[in-house]
Amino acid sequence: MNSGNPEKLAQLVRKFKGRRIAVVGDLMLDAYTWGKVSRISPEAPVPVVQITRRSYCLGGAANVMRNLVTLGGTVTAFGVVGNDPNGEKLKEQLAEYGIEHSGLVSDPARPTTLKQRVMAGAQQLLRLDDELLEPVADSIREKLLDSIVPLLEQRRVDALVLEDYAKGLFSESFAQALIDAANRVGVMVALDPNPKNPMRLHGLTIMKPNRAEAYALASLSPAQTASEEGRMEELAHVAALIRREWQVRYLLISLAEQGMALFTDDTRCTIIPTRAKEVFDVSGAGDTVIAACTLTLAAEDDPVASAEIANYAAGIVVGKLGTATVSADELLAELADN
Repeated sequence: MNSGNPEKLAQLVRKFKGRRIAVVGDLMLDAYTWGKVSRISPEAPVPVVQITRRSYCLGGAANVMRNLVTLGGTVTAFGVVGNDPNGEKLKEQLAEYGIEHSGLVSDPARPTTLKQRVMAGAQQLLRLDDELLEPVADSIREKLLDSIVPLLEQRRVDALVLEDYAKGLFSESFAQALIDAANRVGVMVALDPNPKNPMRLHGLTIMKPNRAEAYALASLSPAQTASEEGRMEELAHVAALIRREWQVRYLLISLAEQGMALFTDDTRCTIIPTRAKEVFDVSGAGDTVIAACTLTLAAEDDPVASAEIANYAAGIVVGKLGTATVSADELLAELADN
């Protein structure tokens, strides 16, 4: 396995180009209202925002797709949108990134998930969520399976990513059917789980929760011990429970400012220290991590290298404002500096 040699990691990043990734998940449209605050409202103790501009970008599973593309991959999108203007805008955004989205299903019974943020300079003042959290109809899941399974069987993708934001797309049986279809033809599967949607899935190549999510997945409370050694021992116990219950090959747990902990087949734990130099916004950093991990593993079965590359990518994206991405050139430049 590669172990932190920047040139070897750069060689893997150069292999990202053209890797074919199918992403199935909860799609969102992120909306930003930008403005300036110069006074407090006379009607209530809240700031008055003078709007200067509005912008939109891909969020949720769609942001993972965006990160995969900017890192060099090609993406096929699967998910559900509403039969509404926001759904059309989301499709337009996907098209701008060259993401194949004919596999999206429009559901007139639900809105396209929209996250609206009000920004004053670099400060987020408010977020408004317009979404429906009820499960999607089984008929829609069947339609998605009918589109995705042939793609896998024909080996037209190198990896499958499941992005669960607990917005109603995934049921346990639907997710497992996708994993089984991928495993039958030797296509790797990555999962970004959400404890709000409890599932027990088997046959995953890699799963990427953060520390809090890992504890929730293991049905345990976060560690109370004060010592770092004690916390890591407890985290190892949590990882063992998850790997046994889920039968996942690689488990990558994000540890915020402490970096990441990778647990592999041989039960070995590798700690990858954070690479962030400045932190402006952590929103979307997990999307960058799962994208970089997946592309690395699609290029070469090296979990340590995948975690290290993902750590470099996350260190770049948290230095940007808003739901951002990392390009392959940025990643290569960062590796060249180390």
